[in-house]
Amino acid sequence: MGLMDGKRGVVMGVANDHSIAYGIARALHAEGAELITTYQGETFGKRAAPLAHSLDAVAFDVDVTDPASMDALLENARSSWSGVDFVVHAIAYTDKSELSSGFAFRETSRANFLKTMEISAWSFIDTARRFAPMMEGGGALLTLTYAGSHKVTPNYNVMGVAKAALEASVIYLADDLGPQGVRVNALSPGPMKTLAGSAIGGARRTYKHTEANAPLRENASLGSIGGTAVWLCSDWGRHTTGETIMIDGGYHVMGMPVLDNLSGH
Repeated sequence: MGLMDGKRGVVMGVANDHSIAYGIARALHAEGAELITTYQGETFGKRAAPLAHSLDAVAFDVDVTDPASMDALLENARSSWSGVDFVVHAIAYTDKSELSSGFAFRETSRANFLKTMEISAWSFIDTARRFAPMMEGGGALLTLTYAGSHKVTPNYNVMGVAKAALEASVIYLADDLGPQGVRVNALSPGPMKTLAGSAIGGARRTYKHTEANAPLRENASLGSIGGTAVWLCSDWGRHTTGETIMIDGGYHVMGMPVLDNLSGH
């Protein structure tokens, strides 16, 4: 039997076959989970729909800033299943023009700050509010973050602030929902070659630097992230909540680059 046999859930934010959401959905499906996936907009739908089909899933176009769209997703889940065992939130957005310079003053606009926070942090809270009542027997809520939430990362800027808010939301949701058996956790992969990752200025250099200096000398893969998600969504993860799980080859433990990569002699 697969670890997820008999379990049903939603994976939000599938963009293409390189997206972290797809890697997680693929791993959950391989272990027997029944899925609903979401994407946003017709452009992503052209790629997301065939991917959903390959996972025996149904894909819905969902805009997390539109309450009616979120209502429709919840109603589709209710009409398909009597309950939900997990929801994976792989949703984030900011104007990429604000990820290529400084953070202070005019580089961070008020409008984009608010939009970034709404989509990248608030939408997870909104998702939890909607789906937790469907987890009567307990369940798992997962979101995705990055180390730029607590350590300055080049060009991550307003997204780092939003991810910090997201991680704080994880621990407060874990406390609120724990009594009903709902676990709330975040996955924090290192740099990834994804559509979202490519929007950050200097992404290739960051990816290479992390790979060269992480203890394992590797960045995360879709498989390793998906496997961690399976653990947390399965019964094996039933006593893990309020955590941000690092999946970065150990890079987060390093205080500076490895000796061979230090400049100078």
